[in-house]
Amino acid sequence: MIGMPYELLISLRYLNAKRKQAFISLISIISIGGVAVGVAALIIVLAVMTGFKNDVRDKILGTMAHIIIQQPGSRPIEAAQYQQQIVRQTQDLDQIRSLAPYVSGQLLLSSEENVAGIKLLGIDPQQTTALAHLEKNLLEGHVSSLQGQYENFDVPGGPQRDGILIGRELARILGVFTGDDVTLVDPMGHLLPTGPAPKLKKLRVVGIFGSGFYEYDAGLAYISLTVAQKFFSMGTAISGVEIRLDDVDHTPQIVRALKQRLGGQYQILDWGDMNQSLFSAINLEKLAMFLILALIVLVAAFNIISTLVMMVMEKQADIAILKSMGATSDSIMYIFMLEGSIIGVIGTILGTLLGVVICWVADAKKLIHLEGGMYHLEYLPFTITILDLAFVIISALVICFVSTIYPARRASKLDPVAAFRYE
Repeated sequence: MIGMPYELLISLRYLNAKRKQAFISLISIISIGGVAVGVAALIIVLAVMTGFKNDVRDKILGTMAHIIIQQPGSRPIEAAQYQQQIVRQTQDLDQIRSLAPYVSGQLLLSSEENVAGIKLLGIDPQQTTALAHLEKNLLEGHVSSLQGQYENFDVPGGPQRDGILIGRELARILGVFTGDDVTLVDPMGHLLPTGPAPKLKKLRVVGIFGSGFYEYDAGLAYISLTVAQKFFSMGTAISGVEIRLDDVDHTPQIVRALKQRLGGQYQILDWGDMNQSLFSAINLEKLAMFLILALIVLVAAFNIISTLVMMVMEKQADIAILKSMGATSDSIMYIFMLEGSIIGVIGTILGTLLGVVICWVADAKKLIHLEGGMYHLEYLPFTITILDLAFVIISALVICFVSTIYPARRASKLDPVAAFRYE
């Protein structure tokens, strides 16, 4: 106790209430518990939201390109442009792992059972580096299966078809399996004197992939680049270029370099731009959950106010004695602010430890299992970041500190003469 400020010493003695102040001590414990529960709940919810966001991010980056180069208005890029401008301007950028042309379009895919809208991507099956992510996600078949034509597995000797890779959810919707036929439909494919007529092409399912992201598994399909160019009557032109990097964290720097080198002729989008609405919604939901659960800490803060107000009423004689001995109003205020702050600090520490332990155990043991769903999460992920942890701790301490101001000011303004008169 030597060297300890007397304000801190008195505030600690007040917290360690005697039997006649047992009720106040009980409220102090409840206040500590309330702060701890609120802090733990905030840490757990933010960890779930961060884990969910990271999981979605990983699945998106495991399926789509990190950067896309295309022309404004979805105009095709001629083969000469691709080779002389894009390839030449990007070949010395060390962070680029692969550069792959693609053809894309929004079409319909039908089977005997159903029809679904899809985004069709024409890719070069020989670009093994660029398509390593797709090969990894394949549940059946291989990317190389897009080369050549195949007959129906159930009808040997039947007509041969070009291959198509579809997502597992799309396969479920259409009711098809590997080896079955599907029909690609472009509703505006042909312009006839009587108006537009659909363009049809029979394809054979040669593989099924599962990215774990519903939007892609239910609405994405791949065919060979040459087959897509022929279907869209594009000749050797392409829709755009997909770029994958060695380190996705370098995406902003590469985008800036590409914009400087290629000028305004091309539209350059990174994976964040293409999924901005999704991540904005997740961040907004994370903020809303934080604000809602912060009410638990706020309720605990009102308990701290109640504790201190009752303590001030109980200790009026003590305050009068301290003032008569020379204690200033600021010192009296400091005593009760310290008392409330100690409650907040203890509650925050306990809540932080509780929240971190629960998150670590739940994530390591995969305690909360899910039944699939849109994002095919097998279990609820928990990811604690230093930023989230600091945000929760600072917010809780600020709320607790602010709650001490009113009762502490009330104590500091107490008139010692009046206090002695009523004792």
